[in-house]
Amino acid sequence: MPDPTPAPLARLEAQTRLLLGPGPSVMEPSVLSALALPTIGHLDPAFLSVMDEVRAMLSCLIGATDGMVTPISGTGSAGMEAAVVNLIEPGDRAVIGVAGVFGGRMAEVARRAGAEVVTVEVEFGQRLEVEALRAAVAGKPTKLIGLVHAETSTGMLQPLEGLSDLAAETDSLLLVDAVTSLAGHPIDVGASGIDALYSGTQKCLSCPPGLAPLYLSERALAVLRGRKFPVQSWYLDLGLIESYWGAERAYHHTAPINMLYALHEALRLVHAEGLEARYERHARTARAAVAGLSELGLMPKVPAERRLNPLTSVAIPEGVDDAAVRGRLLHEWGIEIGGGLGPWKGAAWRIGLMGAGSRRANVESLTAALANALGRQDRAGAALSAIEAAYA
Repeated sequence: MPDPTPAPLARLEAQTRLLLGPGPSVMEPSVLSALALPTIGHLDPAFLSVMDEVRAMLSCLIGATDGMVTPISGTGSAGMEAAVVNLIEPGDRAVIGVAGVFGGRMAEVARRAGAEVVTVEVEFGQRLEVEALRAAVAGKPTKLIGLVHAETSTGMLQPLEGLSDLAAETDSLLLVDAVTSLAGHPIDVGASGIDALYSGTQKCLSCPPGLAPLYLSERALAVLRGRKFPVQSWYLDLGLIESYWGAERAYHHTAPINMLYALHEALRLVHAEGLEARYERHARTARAAVAGLSELGLMPKVPAERRLNPLTSVAIPEGVDDAAVRGRLLHEWGIEIGGGLGPWKGAAWRIGLMGAGSRRANVESLTAALANALGRQDRAGAALSAIEAAYA
């Protein structure tokens, strides 16, 4: 009989990477240090204070003055599922805008929750028009209108103007995916009339993956409290979760204590920098990246007027081996960038300059490495000069 005892293994030594893909992102040392703070009980009064401070900082970040703000224990996809399954009941009608992979995922989750899903689809990199969403509602009772604010698969930023009016006209809830925009672009749930919003910690918050900030307006909470059927997921039932995060402090699940330490520190850094300064830094870095990469012949896939600042998609030049170049970046320079998804697979690279990674030094390092990997070292000087000019 074989010995079930495994051979002694060496202590894990993680690789150091410069994370410039679609997430996770570069993290500040203080966020990583927060992960290593002593673990205490999830009902310890000291930890409950941490929870309250996290909630307060998240509320300030998104402009929430009412409703519920809670980091869900799970990644951004858990936030998406929590928002959908708590607001949708079997037979409800949902209109979902699909401008990329993640809009498609929202539609699929709504279908699995039992909704009658009507999709409004546009080509990758295009924006959804309010009138197209209005036509899809078509005067029929619609529980929810959902769309992605920052489409991570393309690098497109979706305007939110006019959507709250549409939701009010049609007595629908407005659901927004802000996974890649939170803390990278301004979001004000009150001014935008958003009823439900979810995000992830591993993008512009520069925190490890594992928590999903989520917001429900008072209107959305009324829908949740008036459900005819129980929420299909016990773990993601926001009524039960709120009993833990709210005044009752009723046990629901063991919160990821150290992850919440890290989120607390990440949010502290966001507010210490200042929201306007942070948004401007992301915009400035994105402009510099496009300027430098364009000099290498790497042209943006999305026009400037609808481009996302934390993530830029560039077209892979004809004849260039996608996987080979990304492999060289990773193994020779320790730099990670993302490949394309869906119809852009093999045709685009997704470059994330998010949170702590949205820095001039990272733009310059990536540009120099790409010039080498593409055999375009003769263009490196012009690319670095373009970056310098963009910052100037």
